[in-house]
Amino acid sequence: MPKGLKETSSIITIGAKVNESAPDTFTSARIDLQLNPLDNEVFVVYAIDVDLLDPDFIPGTSTVVKGSVSTTERTSVGTIADSNVLAQNRITVANDGVGLLSRSAFASDSTPTGQLDYIAIIATNDFFLNIEGANNASGRSMYARMYGVRARADASVYAALVQSELLSA
Repeated sequence: MPKGLKETSSIITIGAKVNESAPDTFTSARIDLQLNPLDNEVFVVYAIDVDLLDPDFIPGTSTVVKGSVSTTERTSVGTIADSNVLAQNRITVANDGVGLLSRSAFASDSTPTGQLDYIAIIATNDFFLNIEGANNASGRSMYARMYGVRARADASVYAALVQSELLSA
């Protein structure tokens, strides 16, 4: 556990889903962590899994679906280069109208290997699932599962975490 934090729960698994509101439309869903800010409660994230519904197969058209998990509200899916994006996934289907030319997937949702104790700390009361497709005939879906623990932070650590999270938007 990071210095300045005291674990207050065992491992918690949070599952959530977001559907595009219409085909090829950026959609975001707020997921409430129900943290207690009066007790300086935070959520320490150990791992995140992101799964996307495959893009449509439309002859002669390349289709895409991309999704992310972020600590603050976004106006686009973003990438892991954005400080408030914790994980992302993207699937692209390219075809020539006769058959599938390629299907490529990129995922940053697997837990990094090595000696990392955690991958993120969420200090505000919620996180966001973001999805957007391109050239699909119907709306796509994203499923996410986050693994972590609740912890209580020292006052100065809590203030720094909240400020850093809100400024990362």
